[in-house]
Amino acid sequence: MMEDLSGNLENYEGIRNLKIPNSVQPSIQFNPTPIGVQFDRIRRTIRWSPIEEVSRPDNLEELAFASVAELAELIRTRQVTSTELTKMYLERLKEHGPTLECVVTLTENLALKQAARVDREIASGKYRGPLHGIPYGAKDLLAVKGYKTTWGAMPYKDQMIDENATVVKKLEEAGAVLVAKLTLGALAWGDVWFGGMTKNPWNLEEGSSGSSAGSGSTTAAGLVAFAIGTETLGSIVSPSTRCGVTGLRPTFGRVSRAGAMALSWSMDKIGPMCRTVEDCAIVFNAIYGPDGLDQSLIDLPFNYNADVDLAGLRIGYLKSAFEEDYTGKGNDEASLNVLRELGVDLIPFELPEFPVENISFILWAEAGAAFDELTRSGQDELMVRQIQRAWPNVFRASRFIPAVEYIQANRARHILIQKMAEQMKAVDLFVTPSFGGNNLLVTNLTGHPCVVVPNGFKENGSPTSISFIG
Repeated sequence: MMEDLSGNLENYEGIRNLKIPNSVQPSIQFNPTPIGVQFDRIRRTIRWSPIEEVSRPDNLEELAFASVAELAELIRTRQVTSTELTKMYLERLKEHGPTLECVVTLTENLALKQAARVDREIASGKYRGPLHGIPYGAKDLLAVKGYKTTWGAMPYKDQMIDENATVVKKLEEAGAVLVAKLTLGALAWGDVWFGGMTKNPWNLEEGSSGSSAGSGSTTAAGLVAFAIGTETLGSIVSPSTRCGVTGLRPTFGRVSRAGAMALSWSMDKIGPMCRTVEDCAIVFNAIYGPDGLDQSLIDLPFNYNADVDLAGLRIGYLKSAFEEDYTGKGNDEASLNVLRELGVDLIPFELPEFPVENISFILWAEAGAAFDELTRSGQDELMVRQIQRAWPNVFRASRFIPAVEYIQANRARHILIQKMAEQMKAVDLFVTPSFGGNNLLVTNLTGHPCVVVPNGFKENGSPTSISFIG
């Protein structure tokens, strides 16, 4: 046995000598599709909500909190230029960004060039669609050529990646204007980054939550029209809740992660954080789909109909979670009543019985591999947070997860996916307290999509939310 173990060690050293960058995907790809599930592959005409007449205000800053759809109509009708909006948001980022500690890098030169270009296009009669000329911010784990991509962490604060992430490319193709690279908790955990702690605009005494910290904070504060965040285990849901914005965590395999920092190849997802659900749909429509780079992607259409009949949907509610005693319960009960008033016959629903906590280390194992070189270099000591439940110690501990147990956990995950598919046969989607039960862990492991919607405030003034999972 000792001879075999020595041979294994030599093999490990040989792999380490390859210097594998974070961007390299494993050859084993996660597929969340349950056995027997057939997808709707018919592409239908997208039906956005009709836009009510929108007029340019005397003070342009009054548009800071307008929806993407409203801003798009102002640009389309040439009442406002992209350059005007871009300059307005840049000024707000400069004024409020330092207080909220939500911006890593202003991309001002790039933004003004992009805005000028789209204004010329619109003036010539070329209109790309509802994101044409709309200023946005991107979580600073997405690569943008010519700018640092810091991943929010001290060891990478001067990192330059000479490419544009696929999501950044697709948004540029849609005409969107990148005004800032936004903070994230270091290496996508929490709201503490190498420059401080990103603040919740509703309460400057608390953090924005994370890890899409700046994405939540800037959107809520009206510093961007929308932002791009990512989620592995709550990083869109949590800051969207804390900051009172609408977030979309797409189904795993719908949006390319190419050019994004990898944390967990089988759990990472990229999605928009906006002011309305339809804004999220508009952004998703621009960023989804295969790019030939992220091999986890599945090629399916996105069909959106704003006039869908809610009464025709089978909507479940996570009964046991709603019966718990928790902060914000009154807001959630009011949300359920609104659904009933809209004609929805809510169906009691429960997650499958499964020891999901026992396989949660899948994330830790993959994260440890993604940052193996950081751990072995000792540069992890530069990370701001060095407590037990922070990345440096999690990465170190992950080296003691046996490969056999990681594979076994993923086989158990397959069982969970099948059990969840069986439960979902009774409903089209279900509604849940955003942190109710184990829904966050279960649905991130199974790859289900989630829309988190603000639904009120706590007594201390902080927002609350409710989540819809399909």
